[in-house]
Amino acid sequence: MNITEESVGGVSVLRTEGRIDSGNASEFEGHLVRAIGDGSVKLVVDMAKLTYISSAGLRALLIAAKKARPTGGRIALSAMAPHIREVFDLSGFSSLFEIHSDEAAAVAAFGAA
Repeated sequence: MNITEESVGGVSVLRTEGRIDSGNASEFEGHLVRAIGDGSVKLVVDMAKLTYISSAGLRALLIAAKKARPTGGRIALSAMAPHIREVFDLSGFSSLFEIHSDEAAAVAAFGAA
């Protein structure tokens, strides 16, 4: 897994690449929590280059969303491959997160683009 972070119009964008599984989900969670802790109440997780996410990765997203909520923070997800979207749909996570077709749409949803 590789994660890069960039600010786009006042929105923190985390770009994920590779696999998120039990071996690196805690690292992924750390990136998410740091972004939220840095005052980034607008967070996009771009999944364009994500090839796999396990239940441990879903758990990391859920923990981050719960940490963001008290301060009015929001996490949006973007650019999911069909097999990644299927994991979110089957697990019920699609109803917990805003999901956008691409990074630009997700950033625009925050009113920043």
